[in-house]
Amino acid sequence: MHAPISTLYAGLAGLMLLALSAWVVRMRGVTRTSLGTGSDRRMEQAVRVHGNFIEYVPMILLLLALAELGGAPAALLHGAGGTLLLARALHAWGLAGRHGASPGRWWGTAGTWTTLLVLSLYDAWLALTA
Repeated sequence: MHAPISTLYAGLAGLMLLALSAWVVRMRGVTRTSLGTGSDRRMEQAVRVHGNFIEYVPMILLLLALAELGGAPAALLHGAGGTLLLARALHAWGLAGRHGASPGRWWGTAGTWTTLLVLSLYDAWLALTA
């Protein structure tokens, strides 16, 4: 089966991951840090933005694909995929801009968790009603 909507968001998320990865590599050059963070705050921020993306996005993309394969409405899929990308961009912007709490970080986390919750509940409902 083909899942064009989740495939679209997976591709866009892959491009976002590439940008975050390039930022980490760039910061390694700027801070002259070959491994880890070297106790540099800028390096720590770059690594955590990248790591946080990796911690959430693969599971959400899996849930999105399963929802699509289960026949979820396109509006739900685009809403979830769009919210995921916006939330991750806000989170990256918020966390990269300053240490600690920020509106971008808060909204990015809220959007990511909401997307995770909605898709998790939807997929569980699909499984239980099949």
